[in-house]
Amino acid sequence: MTLPIKPGFPPMEALLVSEIPEGDNWEYEPKWDGFRCLAFRDGKNVELQSKSGQTLGRYFPEIVAALLQLKASKFVLDGELVIPVKGGLSFDDLLQRIHPAASRVTKLSKETPAHFIVFDLLVDDAGKPIHDLPLSSRREKLESFAKKYLVKNKTIELSPKTKNAALARKWLSTSGIKLDGVIAKRLDLPYRSGERDGMQKVKRMRTADCVVGGFRYATKGKVVGSLLLGLYDENGLLHHVGYTSSFNEAQKKELTKKLEPLIAPPGFTGNKPGGPSRWSTKKTSEWEPLETKLVVEVQYDHFSGGRFRHGTKFLRWRPDKKPKQCGFEQL
Repeated sequence: MTLPIKPGFPPMEALLVSEIPEGDNWEYEPKWDGFRCLAFRDGKNVELQSKSGQTLGRYFPEIVAALLQLKASKFVLDGELVIPVKGGLSFDDLLQRIHPAASRVTKLSKETPAHFIVFDLLVDDAGKPIHDLPLSSRREKLESFAKKYLVKNKTIELSPKTKNAALARKWLSTSGIKLDGVIAKRLDLPYRSGERDGMQKVKRMRTADCVVGGFRYATKGKVVGSLLLGLYDENGLLHHVGYTSSFNEAQKKELTKKLEPLIAPPGFTGNKPGGPSRWSTKKTSEWEPLETKLVVEVQYDHFSGGRFRHGTKFLRWRPDKKPKQCGFEQL
C-alpha cells in the first residue's frame, strides 16, 4: 500500500474508568458491542485490521465490498464491526465469522451481514495523514467525509457524538439500546496510536440475581475457587450461565464451610458447565453440584448466547430471594 499509514498501525485504546469524565475538552460517543477495526483503502486494495493487528477482511467480505463501492479511493478509517440482530447487536454472530471455511463465511455474510460504524478518520480522501491533528479537527473532517461518501451507504455509517455529558450518561443508563457503554475522548489531543491517555471507556454494568448451582475448587488447596451461576427457564430448568470468583483467601475458606455441606446432584438441570478446553485443564473443568438453595446478586457487563460473556462480580447474598425467582426474564 502507498498510504502514509499502513496495516499494523496500532489503534488508539481506551482506559476503563468508573465514571464519565466531564469538561470542555471531552467528547462522548457510544461504545458499540463489536470488533474494533481499522479500514485501509488504497485504490482497489482494502485491508481490515483488528485491534490486535490481525487481518479481518476474509471474514467480512460484505464490508470490503462496501468500502470498495465508496467513490473515495484512498483513506484510513477507525471504527467498529457490528452485526445487528433483532433490534440489538450480536457479539455471538461476530464470533461465528472467525471461521476457516470461506463457504461458511460467505453464507453468514448474507444471512447476518455486518455493519461498519466509523468514529475516526486517520487518512483523508486525498491520501493525506491527519492522525496528528486534534480530535476536534479530525471529527470535522470525518463528518465531511461521511456527508460526501456515506449518505447512501447502508453498510457503513457514522457514529453519533455529543459534548453533552448528561446525554452520555443517559446513553449509559438507558436499557434496551445497542450500546456496550460510553467512550469519552479528548478533543485537544491527536490520535494516540497504541496509547490510552486520550480516551476513556465506561461500560454499562448491570446486576442479576442467580442461583448457585455448583462450584469449582481452586487450583491450589481444597477451597472454593468460583461459584457457578444458574438461571431458570420457563420450563423450570436451571441453566449454567457463568461464574463469579472475586473472593480473597479468607472468603474462600468461609465459602468452603458454607457450600460443602450442600453438595448434592444434580445442581444444574439444563445446560451444564462445559468440559476441558484449550484454556482449562481437566481439574479446572471439574465442578461440584449443589442443592439449589442459595441466591447471589452479581454485577455483569454483558449477557449473550445464554451466558455472561465475562466473569461476574459478587455483590451480596440474597437470602430474601427464592431460587425459583431467578429467571432469564430479569435480563
